[in-house]
Amino acid sequence: MRLTKSTDIALRIAMRLAVLDDRGDAPTTREVAGAVQVPYTHAAKVVSRLQHLGVVEARRGRNGGLSLTRKGRTGSLGSLVRELEGVGDVVGCEDDPPCPLRGGCRLRGALRAAQEAFFAALDPLSIEDLVGTPTGPLLLSLTPRPEG
Repeated sequence: MRLTKSTDIALRIAMRLAVLDDRGDAPTTREVAGAVQVPYTHAAKVVSRLQHLGVVEARRGRNGGLSLTRKGRTGSLGSLVRELEGVGDVVGCEDDPPCPLRGGCRLRGALRAAQEAFFAALDPLSIEDLVGTPTGPLLLSLTPRPEG
């Protein structure tokens, strides 16, 4: 299974925020986007989604910035990925034109089971689990790339 680019960005942002929270830092969306090397516009959309899901808190103003909520830090990674990816079919059986095998195909069910097994493997993990050594120090060493 392949995650969407948006989910990949969301997980990288959450991981970066987890290690910065440990240091008491609250970066801006622009700073996090630069560090994880994604366009600011993409990061802003992802941060908005993470905020809506209760994973990230964004504060405005002079002492503002982003931080990971408790749910974002310790919540189930599988649950977060399900929310970000949306639960749907892996294949487009009902696309236009619809698959001619859709009436008796067993592939769709097998792929749904495989998709759920993928999510289930992530269920016992959290963002906090992902940022231990060697990942945490690597995340702290990231520096924003120059915009241009």
